[in-house]
Amino acid sequence: MIDTAGTGLIGILILFALLLAGGRIGAVLGLVGMGGLMLILGPEAALIKGGVVVVDTLTRYELGTLPLFLFMAHIFFSVDASRDLFDAAAKMVGHRRGGLAYASIAGCGGFGAINGSSLATTATVGLVAYPEMKRRGYDDRLSTATIAAGGTLGQMIPPSGALIVFGIIAEQSIGRLFTAAIVPGLTQALLYALVVFILVRLRPQLASPGERASWPERLRALARIWDILLLVMLVIGGIALGWFSPPEAAAIGASGALLIAAIRGKLSRASLFSAFHETLRTTGLIYLIVIGALIFSVFVGVTGLAESTGTLIEGLGLGTFVTLLLVALILLMLGTVLDGLALMLLMTPILLPIVEGTGMTAIWFGIFLVRAMEVGFLTPPLGINLYVMQGVAKDISISSIFRGVLPFLAADFVHLILIILFPAMVLWLPQLLGT
Repeated sequence: MIDTAGTGLIGILILFALLLAGGRIGAVLGLVGMGGLMLILGPEAALIKGGVVVVDTLTRYELGTLPLFLFMAHIFFSVDASRDLFDAAAKMVGHRRGGLAYASIAGCGGFGAINGSSLATTATVGLVAYPEMKRRGYDDRLSTATIAAGGTLGQMIPPSGALIVFGIIAEQSIGRLFTAAIVPGLTQALLYALVVFILVRLRPQLASPGERASWPERLRALARIWDILLLVMLVIGGIALGWFSPPEAAAIGASGALLIAAIRGKLSRASLFSAFHETLRTTGLIYLIVIGALIFSVFVGVTGLAESTGTLIEGLGLGTFVTLLLVALILLMLGTVLDGLALMLLMTPILLPIVEGTGMTAIWFGIFLVRAMEVGFLTPPLGINLYVMQGVAKDISISSIFRGVLPFLAADFVHLILIILFPAMVLWLPQLLGT
């Protein structure tokens, strides 16, 4: 008689080992999941189960959301959207002490709404914002940490690739996830701005005020982004208000991006081919990861490991707050050694039943999980956003970037606790709009 819970635990340990050894996430998830299913159900039943998962996944209507939003992002790369967004924010607040740091956070938030990727947001905005901050005499640690932290907004502010993947894995409404992410995304950005405000007040030498831009300069900068902002508001607002579904919104976003690029004279054969190529390459990679994760989720479900873990934690009688705090600690610890997507795909089938047992919803857990992923992107020694930023600012040591990001990490921890204490931060807007 096979101990299924024990088999599930061994499977997870093997998965950890393979991931830490550098194995590809999608392939490792699929192989471990199929191997476990063959051991428990037998080869024939496991193959049938795996085939059903593959066909069911690839025929999901909502799966079309991902490549369309990716295509929209790659088209906007060709029109220098990140430069225009940062420039507009810098013209509005750059004259204040720490103004370019505020502009970097705003630029990351705006570009994150277009791009949906933490790493791409950090790299793209960093290439624009860091040289300007260095030219103005900003402290290197403040500059790099602000951009690295702001880059994580790409994972939270809709449309977010991480939320799309979670919605598919957890079988939740992508529209509700996008709507639920709006308030946490805005409060996260405000907390980062508060950190900058406190730092430059306590140590004014970190950031000198710049020249005040004239209103004609500001209006010209805003004129370069009004079409992008209008399209983003249409896409996000249309989903939140129920005007159209996420796949329809993604199609509108992709079409709108093409129109904007054409009007600006940036739509060439080369840029269009590059956008298609990068979209197909990234989409294929993510689809492989999603299929592998779903097979692994089936394996975890068959073993009963999630139920056993939930029963164990429930038996401790810790209460809702402490249980959720324990879940947060698990996610944060694993986030220091695992890639963010691997963390989501590995832990969702295990932790989601535990969280739902406390009375929280899967929508709340999706937002909370993405926030924990974002913290992992900033946590030394493996915080990948920090290394992306170091690749942009090659003259700055990684240890300096580590030290600079600590106040922003403190803000992240405060934000996580606020989401636990006040679930309405996540759930209020979807309930209000009835999405």
